[in-house]
Amino acid sequence: MEIVLKYFDDFTPTQLQQLSALKELYTDWNSKINVISRKDMDNFYLHHVLHSLTIAAKFEFTPTMQIVDLGCGGGFPGIPLAIFFPDTPFHLVDSVNKKLTVVKEVANAIGLKNITTQHSRVEEIKNRKFDVVISRAVAPLKDLWYWSKPILNKRTANNKQPYGLICLKGGDLAQEIFESNCKPHIWEVTKVFNEDYFENKFLLNVL
Repeated sequence: MEIVLKYFDDFTPTQLQQLSALKELYTDWNSKINVISRKDMDNFYLHHVLHSLTIAAKFEFTPTMQIVDLGCGGGFPGIPLAIFFPDTPFHLVDSVNKKLTVVKEVANAIGLKNITTQHSRVEEIKNRKFDVVISRAVAPLKDLWYWSKPILNKRTANNKQPYGLICLKGGDLAQEIFESNCKPHIWEVTKVFNEDYFENKFLLNVL
């Protein structure tokens, strides 16, 4: 938890309680449904919570926006971001229902009211649009953008809010970006949070 407070110092008491409760909740649920690598649990706040909050360090989500977490797994980056932006609605989607069980139970346990879930592949989302698709290490950029485009709202010219696909990825992305035909904005996570763990990890935004 200290690693999160190293970079963010404006949490409300409710947000602090919610963030503090996450490790124990995920430790308990992980023993029943494996959603986080066991070796990662020792560095839970660095590897999962702070990594998810890279998005919050660069983008401001407002209450009028609709955010979808594509392939949310156990709830990252969606749950930390929903805590950070308590007035913004987040829709967490995954094709594995047991992972959504963890998401719902964790959200209920900490009183997180701005999360909804959907057991579905993203291609099956119909009749609903979003301002931003968020994702963490789910699929190649080419696929993420292919899945994102049909569910994104059209953006007006004077709209300064975050928009498009915002994803966290790692490794050498040159070939992946080339194959995607996208021209993402790219930030090195180590320039946001000066921690060795984030070496070769990146934040991408495709518009």
